Amino acid sequence: MNKTLISLALATALAGCASMAPDYERPQAPVADTWGVDAKPGERDVTDIGWREFFVDEKLRKLVELALANNRDLRVAALNIEQARAQYRIRRSDLYPTVTAGGSAASQRNSRDTGNSNSGTTHIYTASIGLSAYELDFFGRIRSLNEQALQLYFATEEARRAAQITLVAEIANAWLTLAADREHLRLAQETYASQQQSWEMTNSRFSLGIASALDVRQAQTTLDTARLDVARYTTLIRQDENALTLLLGAPLPEELKPQNGMTEITALADLPAGLPSQVLQKRPDVLQAERQLMAANANIGAARAAFFPTISLTASVGSASSELSNLFGAGTGFWTFIPQITVPIFTAGRNKANLEVAELQKEINIAQYEKTIQTAFREVADALALKATVDEQLAAQKSLVAATDASYQLAQARFQNGIDNYLTVLDSQRAMYASQQNLITLRLLMLSNQITLYSVLGGGWKE
Repeated sequence: MNKTLISLALATALAGCASMAPDYERPQAPVADTWGVDAKPGERDVTDIGWREFFVDEKLRKLVELALANNRDLRVAALNIEQARAQYRIRRSDLYPTVTAGGSAASQRNSRDTGNSNSGTTHIYTASIGLSAYELDFFGRIRSLNEQALQLYFATEEARRAAQITLVAEIANAWLTLAADREHLRLAQETYASQQQSWEMTNSRFSLGIASALDVRQAQTTLDTARLDVARYTTLIRQDENALTLLLGAPLPEELKPQNGMTEITALADLPAGLPSQVLQKRPDVLQAERQLMAANANIGAARAAFFPTISLTASVGSASSELSNLFGAGTGFWTFIPQITVPIFTAGRNKANLEVAELQKEINIAQYEKTIQTAFREVADALALKATVDEQLAAQKSLVAATDASYQLAQARFQNGIDNYLTVLDSQRAMYASQQNLITLRLLMLSNQITLYSVLGGGWKE
């Protein structure tokens, strides 16, 4: 009995053996030290700025809340975390002995025809507790597999954060797109109403012989163009609402639709952007890739340990008696202790191949980690490049809208006074309408880029 207890204590102590995995070293970030544009470092890290603080519009905040509660992709990501956590607990349980208890009753009838002098019925009752084939982790195989499962679990948590960042950005961009298309529709409706009046006036002038048939047809083209845009943007708005409904995972509430076009929805005048290697390593997708790399590194330890002997223990203590009433009486105790060692002698190269596979998998994960950083670097650099010039583009576009509007007013006055033909009015009206549409698109681009920059810098997974 004492020997068995000593063996169990020894087994527990040996469970803490070190892994044979190589020491982990984070690969050098394969990106430049600057973004290529002026980026002022801020006092706060973007990852610490929650989406509630970043988004000002209350409707948008409520939409994000609704999406976080109902989006199916995010729900799958959360379930993947639970699955990985369970798998880690399964793997971790291998570090400890599995203790089982059991009892049995056996009856046997002996026959005189077999030459057995002790004929009759015999009974054997047993009760025992013990462990079966518990592996002593001398060379860290189980510990390496446990570390691999732990890192994969952490990777799924980062994947869930990355999924939330993507979802928050998609919700905001879809809501902005809906707001922009509603503004486009309003502009098209106003243009259609204006061109309807212009067409009626031109048609009246044609009836009086003042305008030509060509003027009437030209007025008709602008009217039909605006009418076509009204129908087109009506369709786009419905599609935008359908896209939002899918992202929300629930019906889109009518009261949460944008009513006043594109409003300023970000509270940040400037987002901090420090050194790429420092900023990017905090992004959840980069952390996910690194966790997967660490898991591959741990798996090398398990592959190395396969070259060494496997030592396992089977032990039990209990009581056995021919009478159930005397099962736990004096003199009925028994114990067994069976150590076993398995030495790999010939595996036809299996262990060597498994080690090579583990080492190659680590190299693959290194390349994937570096590619993730490079992709993140480009996303941030692109967003910063647009941010550096979008204000200038917006100012130029506003000036263009004012100029085309003035040109249209002058052309219309000259036509009404008989100085120019209607073609000049038509060209001016088209230029004004196009400049107004482009202004809406550019405002959408500016706000969308602010959201993009927020997400690619790792913001959006905190409230």
